[in-house]
Amino acid sequence: MIGGVSVRAAIDDFEGRPVELTEERWGHIVERHPEIRPLDQSVLRAVEAPDGHLSGRLVSEEWFYLKTDRPSNWLKVVVAYVEGRGQIITAFARRSMP
Repeated sequence: MIGGVSVRAAIDDFEGRPVELTEERWGHIVERHPEIRPLDQSVLRAVEAPDGHLSGRLVSEEWFYLKTDRPSNWLKVVVAYVEGRGQIITAFARRSMP
């Protein structure tokens, strides 16, 4: 637990920046996208070693993509960064990478 927040996983992204996935965010992800539940390690892998990476809509947001063997083909993970530290905000399946 960091600062009263329960951290499910802490990793470094492909550029070496620390990224956390909190229990609260994981709960949000699987509640809205239950098909992601068995892909928890893939969510982390998308940030550690993405097959694609784009800037997000917000200045502090980045999008990470991982190619999967699932029918949707891609996993998209959204990370928000503040002062060089990231937090996974959401993750969901996509049919294509933009």
